[in-house]
Order: sequence, then C-alpha cells, then structure tokens
Amino acid sequence: MPDDLLSPDEINALLAGGDIGGDVEEISSADAEQLAKVADTFANSENSVINMLTGKNVTTKTGSPEILSQTDFTGKFSEIPFLFSSTFGGMDDMPLALVVDQQGALMLADFMMGGTGTVVPDPNDMHWNAAQEGLSQVVGSAFTSLSAMLAGRRLMPENTTSALGEDNWRAFSLEPAEKKIWACPVSVTIEGLQPFNIWTCLTLDNAINIAGYMRDALEGKKPEPQANNNSMGGGGFMGGGRPNAGPAVDVRPAAFQPLGGGSSGGAPSPIDLIADIPVRVTVELGKARKSVSEILALNAGAVIELDKMAGEPVDILVNGKLIAHGEVVVIDENFGVRITDIIPS
Repeated sequence: MPDDLLSPDEINALLAGGDIGGDVEEISSADAEQLAKVADTFANSENSVINMLTGKNVTTKTGSPEILSQTDFTGKFSEIPFLFSSTFGGMDDMPLALVVDQQGALMLADFMMGGTGTVVPDPNDMHWNAAQEGLSQVVGSAFTSLSAMLAGRRLMPENTTSALGEDNWRAFSLEPAEKKIWACPVSVTIEGLQPFNIWTCLTLDNAINIAGYMRDALEGKKPEPQANNNSMGGGGFMGGGRPNAGPAVDVRPAAFQPLGGGSSGGAPSPIDLIADIPVRVTVELGKARKSVSEILALNAGAVIELDKMAGEPVDILVNGKLIAHGEVVVIDENFGVRITDIIPS
C-alpha cells in the first residue's frame, strides 16, 4: 500500500542511523544549552523594558524552543502577527526576528503613546512605529546582556525594520519557506491585561553559530574583530561573512575626537585647558506649546502630546546646544540614548 512506503526524508534518516519515528536531531545538547540562555536573556529584557514602559507588574515565562521550517512556524498563528527584524551588528550581521501577537504589539504601542494598553480597532502607522520603538528597546537591552556573555563582544542592533505580516509572511522574508529556524516563545503578561507571546527567532545555522560563540567565551577564547560593514538593507535577512576590517580611522568631528591631538610631550591644546569642566547633557524627547489655562488644567494622568512622532530620533543637547540625534534604549534598569547622528559644528 502507498501508505507503507518510506518517504525520502525517512530513507535519509535511516541511512544516517536515525529513527524514522522522530525528527533527526539538528542541534547538539551543548548548543541547546547555550541557546536556552539566549532565550532567557530576551525574556528578562522583555520583562524589564515592558515593566519600565508600563509601570505595571509584568510576568514573563519562557516556553520550549522549537526547530522547524518557516512554513511550519507560520502555521502556528491563527492571526497575522507583527514582525520586528534586526541584525546583530558586530556579529556577522546575523538576522534576528521577534514575532509578536498582534494584540500584544498594539498593547505595547498604546503604552508607548501614553495610554493604558488599550488595543485600538483600527491601528495606523503611528501605532506600529510605537510598537517598533518598544521592541527596539527590548533588543537593545538584550544585546547589552548578550555582549557580557560573549566576552565583551560589541553588539549593536542594526537594519531595524518592522511591519504587520501579510498573507504569505515569513519570519525571515529573504529566506526560503523551507529554511529551518530556531524559535522560542515568551509569554508576556502585563498586570490586568491579556497575555501575549513574543517569539525570538534565529535561522538555525546562525543559532548554532551564536551557541558556538558563547561556548568560546566560556572557554576564554577572545572574539575575532568584526568589520563595521553595514552593507545590508532594511531587514537584512541574509547572514554571511564580512570583509576584514582595515586600519581604524577616526571619522568623528574634531570636537568629538580624543583630546590632545594624539601627540605626546607637546604643549597642551586650548581644549585641554577646559577638558575637566563639567557640562550638562540633556536628551529632549520633544516639545509642546500650551496656553497658561491649559497648563493650569493639568492633573495626574493627563497626557501632553509632543511635536515628534513615535520612533523619531531624540535631540541630544550639551549646555542647551544641539550636538547630536539618537534613539532611546534601555540598559538594565536605566534609560540611555544611542547616538545615531552627529550635528556638524
């Protein structure tokens, strides 16, 4: 009977010494142990960042990782999810995807916009941009923690994009549907609201690479220097090697280069004479113009709408002078700002 015939995959499994009653193992126990740490790192960052953004108690629970094709992963969702993508700047531009229940993304967006986690029935680009900003902070926090686990390897989220999935969505849009991925769910519960899932996804080959880097760090092996080559476009879901870095060149404006001009034994430059004077650094999220009566009418819980869209760069000022633009990040339990653009003096 046809049902008694072995499929090509089953024949290959037998030839490899496997059991046709189950999946052929595609990841070692050592790799699985390291990837479990990656999953916990993202869960901890989601807990910390969402707690800070909402001001509510947040519970996160890491589920069981799975190795499956992109097609099988897509089949797990009854509703099209929200897709957040980034690459590991500093680690071969490996792609990362966070796949979030649509309801959860909209809850997060509402909190980012000063709300209470209400899921709007007709979201627009502003809501999805706000959700991206919240998830960007999660990834920034997770990368900071992973950097410490990778012997100080410098990691930076790059090529960040997001979108609501389409009918034929895939976690990694530039990879084929049959591409195997490592995916781990985290259940997120914000006090008083319905729980939702955030899936951390890596292509299987890159998941194994990251596990190898983590084992090397445990064994005291130093990471190889990475070239700073941002050759991939938005979403950049194409892993691979990067060219070797040439000699480092300081391309910062003079005002941001190391003091003293790199000379030794020479007379101090004018900037050296004021190097120890403290200055005030301010990060400005946005501005608003209000009348006196509107100010007097403010009370606890009131929301002031600023002149910037969610996700736009914030202004960085030194003693009131604009010197750079950046994006807000969360480092452990503190806010920070990552400089994205220096304003020429």
